[in-house]
Amino acid sequence: MQSTESRPGRTRAGGRGGDRRRQIIDVAASLFDTHGYHSTSMETLAEAVGIAKPTLYHYFESKDQLLYRIHDEFISLLMSRQREREAAGGDAAEQLRSIMRDIMELMETHRGHVRVFFEHHRELPEDLRAVVRAQRDSYQASVEAVLAQGVASGVFRPVDVRLTTLALFGMCNWSYQWYRQDGRLPAQKIADEFVDLLLNGIGPR
Repeated sequence: MQSTESRPGRTRAGGRGGDRRRQIIDVAASLFDTHGYHSTSMETLAEAVGIAKPTLYHYFESKDQLLYRIHDEFISLLMSRQREREAAGGDAAEQLRSIMRDIMELMETHRGHVRVFFEHHRELPEDLRAVVRAQRDSYQASVEAVLAQGVASGVFRPVDVRLTTLALFGMCNWSYQWYRQDGRLPAQKIADEFVDLLLNGIGPR
């Protein structure tokens, strides 16, 4: 994966400029979530942030750059947590639980990022889409490695690792469509229920 400084659209954060970029990204993610990517103009975004449109272009040259940064932040959060687990090692089942908790917790902390990540990656220009695709593939490979480790150690029964990984993502990733912070179950509890379903199924114990 590319370094922070070499990623497209990445600028050095720090001081007021970094704070403003952070604000613009967060507001953009919220607007894209609420109104849709195509329906949100740079002018609308500038008004929501409280700056002039030319000033907005000082921070981000295009809406494409903003879309990329939202994707990049989302997958980078997941990857950084996964790298920490890889370094620490540990039981494959607990790593799997943490992976599913990571995704579900982002439904609470980065809801706009989540919707944009899953619904609008095809809107990126091909060069940026290729970067995001590589990041996604890297993350998927790391999850597959956890499952393969669990199979090899006997924690999990022999399964199709790729198919099981896709099933895991299917359970978690689609949740942004129905998950609500004021709903019946908190994100971590939903993740734990998903882990139980994945490891034990719904048959009688």
